[in-house]
This record gives sequence, C-alpha cells and structure tokens, in this order.
Amino acid sequence: MTLLWAGFFWGCAFGAAARLGRFCLLRGLRQSLGQDNSAPRGSAPALQAFALALAVAVLASQGLHWAGLVDLGNAQIVRTSFSIPGVLIGGALFGIGMVLANSCGARALVLLAGGNLRALVTVVFLGLGAQASLTGVLVPVRQWFQALAPTTVENATLPQVVQAAQWTPLASFALLALLPALLLTAYALWQPALRRSRAQWISAIAIGALVAFGWWLTATVDVDPFDPEKLTSLSFIAPIAENLLYLQVAVGRAFSLGPAMVLGVLAGGLVMALLTRTAQWEGFHSPAHLAKTAVGGALMGFGGVLAVGCSIGQGLTGLSTLAIASLPAVAGIVGGTLIAVKFFPSSSQAAA
Repeated sequence: MTLLWAGFFWGCAFGAAARLGRFCLLRGLRQSLGQDNSAPRGSAPALQAFALALAVAVLASQGLHWAGLVDLGNAQIVRTSFSIPGVLIGGALFGIGMVLANSCGARALVLLAGGNLRALVTVVFLGLGAQASLTGVLVPVRQWFQALAPTTVENATLPQVVQAAQWTPLASFALLALLPALLLTAYALWQPALRRSRAQWISAIAIGALVAFGWWLTATVDVDPFDPEKLTSLSFIAPIAENLLYLQVAVGRAFSLGPAMVLGVLAGGLVMALLTRTAQWEGFHSPAHLAKTAVGGALMGFGGVLAVGCSIGQGLTGLSTLAIASLPAVAGIVGGTLIAVKFFPSSSQAAA
C-alpha cells in the first residue's frame, strides 16, 4: 500500500510539472520545424526543455546506478533480445499516432485533467490499442513484427558494453552519463528562449528528476524479496491500458503501481490547471477531427507496445538506462513524428 500511495504522489508531481511547463516532445519538434507560433522564430524551447529533462534523467539515474542504489541492468525496459526493425517500426507508428492525436499518452492525461475531451478519446483509444496488442486480437500482428530480424546482445546497456571492455565504473559514468548530460544541457540553454521561461525549465528539471526517482522508488519501497516489484519508472502505455482494464474487471485483480501513477498524473494535472486557471472544457470541431484523434490513439497504443514505450517511457526513461534497445525505439518515435508533421501541419487544435 505504501508503494501505491508513493506512486500516486509521484504521478501527481509529474502531472503538475508537465501541466505547468506544457512539457511536450511533439510541440518541441513542431517548433523546430517552424510549425508552432508559440515560440520565437528560429527557436524550439519545448525541445530544449525535453533535452534538459533528458540530461537530468540520464545523470541522476546513472548516478544512482553508479552509487549502487539501483541496478539499471535489471530494469524492465532493458532487454538483451529484441527486433531492431520491430522496435523501429513500433516507434514510428507511435510518432505518427502522436501527430494524429496531437499529443502523446502522458500529455493527453495532463490535458484531460484540465477538461480537454479530445484527450479523453486519445486516452481511451490508446488504452484499447495497447490492450489489444498485449493480450487481444492484435497479439499475432505484434508477434509478427517482433519476429523480424531478432537480435540478441550480450550486454544490454552501454555501460555494460564499456565495462566489459575493462572500463572502470567511474570512467563509464563520465563518458556515458556526464558528457551527454553536459552536451544536452548546453543545447538546452544555448538559446535564450528556454532560459526566459522559468516554468518550462523548472518543469523539465523536475520531470528528469522524477524519472530517476521512479527507479529509486521501485528499488526500495515495499520491496518483497519473494515477489519484488519490477524495476521501472515513468511510462504510460501499459499503465493506461491497465487502468482501463481495471475499471472493467476489478474483481480478482490487484491494483498496481502503474495505474496509481496514472491517477496521480490526472490529480496533479487538475490541481495545476485550477491553480493556473487554465482548466476549461474543450471538444472536437468536426467528426473528422474525432476520427483522426481516435486513429492516432490506437496507433500509439499498438506502436507503444511494439516499441516497449512512448515518448516518455523510451524517450526519457528508456534512454536514462542507456539501454541499447531504446536507441532504435527513440529513433523511430522521432522519425515517425517528423515525417507525419509534414503531412499533418500544426493547427489551432494542437494539444501542445
């Protein structure tokens, strides 16, 4: 029970921070392409904020690993066997779905908390697509993609690779965590757009720290030696699907950390929306818009399961472990998003 309450408040912190800073990878990529007028021309503060969050997540998570407080090699998202084409395609499908729905799963929860009913459709169809891919009718399709050119690596993370080459843990930390974090921070702060937005950079630092906090939380709180909680951190595809399933089939099912975190995101987002007076009811402007959002949500659900994560679950959490399997997943998400925004330019209905 302590872990569930901790997960709830962990989600509250994420929801409040993401709402405060309008944290969104899609908005950042649109800004980088000049499709978002909310940023000064030639700048992408939302993308810089994502880079800053990633810098904090990598540095803090690898710091916990280096200090021996967590073993990221045992994280649920770290795998020695995976399909590079499958993960890449899954990431691309997620990115396309994110553009169609104008938000990722995490952003949709935050928007829903403020009264955005378009986000409700996104969340419901994302959950349906994910559950159909995990245990439903899309399982054979998922398994077919996962069987494409299967790859097995002896060392599943970059630190394991360099340490197998006789690098010391300190040298590994400096090369793979400290140096990338410095480069990401330099990019984040190079242009003044992010520095001038206190809400965005505070939000980014908080979200990066919450990724590392998730690793510590699942490694130390209410640990049962006979049935330990899987080492995990912020991720939204499976938890959203599990929440929807629990609503329908609660009898005989145990409530777990992921759904507790999702409820926390809704609560934290609602509180921040009320505090900032940004809460308002929003809906669709046409049936076609509803259909596009539903398709986008379903694509994110399927693609997120195939890629084993979303723009947060892989883009921040997965990369914070420096897992090799996370690299093609993130490449697919970014690539799919960039391709899709060319066909579906930003509009006034964008969730960012």
